[in-house]
Amino acid sequence: MPASTDLPNALDDISFLGRLSEALSTRIEEQTRPLFDDAGITVPVRSCSLLAALEAAGEASAADLARALGQSHQLVVQKCPALLRLGLITQHADPADARRKIFRLTDAGRDQLRRIDAYSVRISRVYRALFEEVGDVHAVILKALDALADKPLSERVND
Repeated sequence: MPASTDLPNALDDISFLGRLSEALSTRIEEQTRPLFDDAGITVPVRSCSLLAALEAAGEASAADLARALGQSHQLVVQKCPALLRLGLITQHADPADARRKIFRLTDAGRDQLRRIDAYSVRISRVYRALFEEVGDVHAVILKALDALADKPLSERVND
């Protein structure tokens, strides 16, 4: 398979698999933003799952959301100011611990999730067509994540 002509040659090196995965994520994010704009979605592309987790929880702290998403507490905390600025979530102190902030969706946040749900139906068809062209990237990524969870690179290095 020929290398992509618009990626740095270093990404052709198999040892940079993580960086290549980031490049795919970045490309998807860049190409998603205009589609979000057309769909009236103001949520930052990388924050959709945070809103969905908050909807499922009803209300939650950053630590709760980080656990639910399998992300770092710091990453969740970094995403919250933009969501607050956009009026998609609210924040209040936990009555039991004033240092702990509790987040809740606003009506605007729920509206954005409805828009994201409608978008997801359309983009799923697009991804399926892409997978017919290149193979099921989603399934391969899930399989790789599971394999690395079962046996980390540190155990594989001596095989």
